[in-house]
Amino acid sequence: MKSKFRQIAIIGKYQVTSSASTGASSRQALDKIAHFLMDVGCDVVLEAETAANLGLQNYVTMDVQGIGKSCDLCLVVGGDGTMLGIGRQLAQYGVPLIGINQGRLGFITDIPLGEFEVVLAAMLEGAFEEDQRCLMQAKVMRDADVVFSALAMNDVVVNRGASSGMVELKVSVDGHFVSNQRADGLIISSATGSTAYALSAGGPLLHPSIAGWVMVPIAPHTLSNRPLVLSNSAEITIEVVSGRDASANFDMQSMASLLQGDRIVVTQSQHKVCFLHPQGWSYFDTLRQKMHWNEGAV
Repeated sequence: MKSKFRQIAIIGKYQVTSSASTGASSRQALDKIAHFLMDVGCDVVLEAETAANLGLQNYVTMDVQGIGKSCDLCLVVGGDGTMLGIGRQLAQYGVPLIGINQGRLGFITDIPLGEFEVVLAAMLEGAFEEDQRCLMQAKVMRDADVVFSALAMNDVVVNRGASSGMVELKVSVDGHFVSNQRADGLIISSATGSTAYALSAGGPLLHPSIAGWVMVPIAPHTLSNRPLVLSNSAEITIEVVSGRDASANFDMQSMASLLQGDRIVVTQSQHKVCFLHPQGWSYFDTLRQKMHWNEGAV
């Protein structure tokens, strides 16, 4: 076979190797994938921290920035959380990502680890579906200053404090006042994130091709506060009116503590994440499998 990709990076889920057996399993999996790629003529690069934490030696290593500048493709071996973190970092470089699922759910890491050789062989020859996903750019404003900023692929979540009551949040879209919401929090989710926290809070599923976001209140005091689908070209502003110890979370992987009067401003990022899926991949097949639809159907 002749691969369309010359230099391929591998990034693994080393952060959760809490036991020797888990670490050995991850090390063996990445080593096997690396040897498969070399056998088909690809140059293999391991992300530096992945290699160091798993004890993988004798490979070329690069940091994430180096991978973004040098590699044609990145294989992410882990779960959706691993993919979220790497996707945000590599989005600015346009490097396509393939997810090999070593986690539990796998909405965006869709190749089972046990099937990677057969599936990857076809994808490396060009048999794949390209899937562009939008990112959110979020910043926390305190008076006129930006005190925190982050990208999010899934969601931006404003939460109440662990020991306090509800927060009151003033929501505006493109400068137009929408409502004051008293709730445990508020989720601004992308279509990608609509199968994550937003779904647990009662939000709708959005197909990834829809240029939209969904705004979902968390346990609202007023039951008429319902999820609202918005254009992802909108600017959403959430102001903390009252509530102690509130925080803003970005993909649940970075957090900013909030004060009364702080504003969280969410806009669409200029960057997108490019996923590659096996040829014939369908979002609906993924939903049916992961959501266990039609189980027991005749």
